[in-house]
Amino acid sequence: MNIHKFLTLCFTFCLGSVCLTTTQADAQSLTVTVTNHAGFHRHDVPVVVELHQVLPKDFHITSAIITDAQGHEYPSQLDDLNGDLIPDELAFTADLPQHSATQFSVSLSSTLPQRQYSPRTDAFLKLWDQKFRFPRINQVEFTGTNTPLSTYDAIYGHGAMWESEYGGFRIYMDHRQSIDIYGKPKPSLVLDKTNFYATNEDIQNGLGCDILFAGQSVSVGSFRGYVEGKLTYIDSVEARGQRVISAGPVRSIVEVWDRNWYYLNHNIQMRQRYTMYAGHRDVHIECWLTGIEKSDTFATGVQKLELENKGFIEPTGLAGSWGLNVPDKATPELIQGVGLGIHVTPPFLRETKEDDLNYLCLLQPKNGYIAYDIAICAAMEEQGFHSAQQWFEWLQKQWSMELTSKIETHVTFNALAGN
Repeated sequence: MNIHKFLTLCFTFCLGSVCLTTTQADAQSLTVTVTNHAGFHRHDVPVVVELHQVLPKDFHITSAIITDAQGHEYPSQLDDLNGDLIPDELAFTADLPQHSATQFSVSLSSTLPQRQYSPRTDAFLKLWDQKFRFPRINQVEFTGTNTPLSTYDAIYGHGAMWESEYGGFRIYMDHRQSIDIYGKPKPSLVLDKTNFYATNEDIQNGLGCDILFAGQSVSVGSFRGYVEGKLTYIDSVEARGQRVISAGPVRSIVEVWDRNWYYLNHNIQMRQRYTMYAGHRDVHIECWLTGIEKSDTFATGVQKLELENKGFIEPTGLAGSWGLNVPDKATPELIQGVGLGIHVTPPFLRETKEDDLNYLCLLQPKNGYIAYDIAICAAMEEQGFHSAQQWFEWLQKQWSMELTSKIETHVTFNALAGN
């Protein structure tokens, strides 16, 4: 189990007795047992099965159906992470009682199409075109010779977007690669309609809007260089790109890369991945870096809100802020209340500190890898958080406990004789 699974599952579990059974040439079945050792009930817990560890190499999976012991079916998806048109992971979410083991039966086919489930997440990249059609695209890459504004404006919405029912995100297609966020009064998927450009009518109809002005800050979880005590953008690259790996229904994954980022007199190759699950307001962020040197330090964090900011940062790598801001300076009357959170766990945390704009976590790669998590809320949420006290209590007690709970994982594959 890699660090990605360590951070995204966020609970103590056991994938035990994964039994591979051949029923016919075009079908396989698995039994997945998920054990929640934590002393509390968990909702929408991400469960991921790495298919290459389970299936024969000559079995080309096209669909999966997941049911529990009572016959209840769970929406799932097959994700091709590396773009070779072969599914790498099977993902679904489940509610797990405390101190319990839950079994799931997984029926796999190499001929049937994947079932369509009601989406609970979405992700997309759209081009800005003269006919105002804004088509979805899979990926885009720009050379580093382009000006930041030209790449920023070439994408409708200025970058890749993703969302769950509880919040939306975009990452700017320029040297900042800043994360922007979108709030909603009620759980829903709305970004394909508003694209972060909510009109007054959209807002009145409950579709939410952009709720944060990032400015020169780290916003929430934006990745930065850190040189001589100052934050730096990723502003000298040979090429930069974005792609959508998956767009629901269970999880959405967006990837960002930078080729030959010239940093402290050497080139770094960097790939970042942003994963969001159904039922979640948090995002798991991973960074893979090659060409780094031992002394290289990076940074992320959460910003201090421009109006009535309240915040904290702990040496453990947990930070949060709450306050008001004006996301669109052209409409200063639209003031939004926002809650931001971040958690960086060892071994990726070097130090926590503050500057004028941010609560910062300094990052150190471990074997060329960094991972951390971010969370957001909007004060406009009807059933959400409406004070700094409520938001900080959730960050410090519930969210932090989920992220830092010790995880014990046992995976066994018991193929039947003859397989």
